[in-house]
Amino acid sequence: MNTKKTSVFQNALIWFGAGVSIAEILTGTYFAPLGMARGLAAILVGHIIGCVMLFLAGYIGAKSGRTAMETVKMSFGQKGSMLFSALNVLQLVGWTAIMIYDGALAANGVLATGAWLWCVVIGVLIVVWILIGITDLGLINKIVMTALFLLTVVLCAVIFGGGSAVGGDLGEAMSFGAAVELAVAMPLSWLPLISDYTCEAEKPFAATLASTLTYGVISCWMYVIGMGAAIFTGEGDIAAIMVKAGLGVAALLILVLSTVTTTFLDAYSAGISAESLWSRLNGKKTAVVVTVIGTVGAILFPMDDITGFLYLIGSVFAPMIAIQIVNFFVLKQDHFADAVNGRNLLVWLVGFAAYRYLMGIDLPLGNTLPDMLITGVLCWAVNRLCKAA
Repeated sequence: MNTKKTSVFQNALIWFGAGVSIAEILTGTYFAPLGMARGLAAILVGHIIGCVMLFLAGYIGAKSGRTAMETVKMSFGQKGSMLFSALNVLQLVGWTAIMIYDGALAANGVLATGAWLWCVVIGVLIVVWILIGITDLGLINKIVMTALFLLTVVLCAVIFGGGSAVGGDLGEAMSFGAAVELAVAMPLSWLPLISDYTCEAEKPFAATLASTLTYGVISCWMYVIGMGAAIFTGEGDIAAIMVKAGLGVAALLILVLSTVTTTFLDAYSAGISAESLWSRLNGKKTAVVVTVIGTVGAILFPMDDITGFLYLIGSVFAPMIAIQIVNFFVLKQDHFADAVNGRNLLVWLVGFAAYRYLMGIDLPLGNTLPDMLITGVLCWAVNRLCKAA
C-alpha cells in the first residue's frame, strides 16, 4: 500500500472520476418510462439511501486506517473475511470488464475502428493510471477531471437544449420501488472498496464526506443525463447523441477518459482485495492482471444488461455492510484478531437470503434498505444475546 496520505481534494477528485461513468448514464436510460418527475425522485431517493451507506462504510476505513477488506475482518475475522474478499475480487473483475465493454462500444459509435481496438486502448490507459498511482497522478488527474467536467456540461446542453420531450415509446415503466433499487445499486456497488481510498486520508471525516457527496452528486447527474437522453432526444445511445451534436473529438474524450477514471478504481481495488487473500501478492501488479483479464473479457463476451449483476452485488454486500455498521458504530466490537466470527457470518447468510426474497416484493423504497435494517437489527440482537448468555 502507498504510505502517502491523500488530501480531501484528492479524495473528491477520485470519486468525481468514479461518478462520471458510461455505465451510470446507460442505467439512467431505464428511468425514462417513469417520466422526468418520478424518475428524478427515484434517482434522488435511491442515491440518498446508497450514499448514506457508502459514507458509513468509508468512515470505518478512514477511522481505523484499514482498507475495505481489512475492515471486513473486524466483523467476520481473518478467515471469515476471505469469503467477501474473494467475492469482491470477482465482482471487481466483472466491473472492469463491463466498464471497458461499455466504453469501447460507445467510443466505437463515434469512431468506428472496431470495438476490440477501443477495448485495448482503454485497457492500456487503465494500466498507465495504475502504474502512476493515485497519489502521484497530481496534475494529470486535475486536468482530466476538469476536461471531463466541462465536456459533461456540454453534453447536458446538447441533451436538454431542445427543451421538450420527443414522445414516443420509451419502453415499459418499472415500478417506483424497482427504480429506487436500481438507483441504490450503483453507490452500493462501491461499498466494498471505498475504504481502500479513505483509509489513507489526511482528514478521515472530511475526506469521507467529500468522497460521498462528490460521488452522490455526480452519479445522480449521470443518471439524469441518461434519463434525459431517452426522454428529450428519443435516443438511448449516448455515442449517437454526441455524433449528431457534432462533438467529435470531445465525445471520444468523454467516453474514453470517463471509462478509464472509473475502471481504474475497480482494477486497483481488486489488487488490494487480492492482497488480503494472499499477502504475497503485489496489489499493483494484480491490478494490472485484472485489467488484462477485464479487457479480454470485454472483447470476447457481450455485457449489455447489467441489472442482474447489480442486484447480485447488492444481495452480497448490503447485509455485509449492515453488519459492519452495527459492529463498528453500535456494538463497538473488533474481531480482527479472531479466526472466524460464526455469529456474524450466520447473520449475513440470513441477510443474503432475505435480500433475494425481498426482490420478489415490490416495496416503495426498494429492498436494500429493508434488508439492511433486518440484518442490522438481527446482528445487534444475536450479539447481545450471546454476550448475555
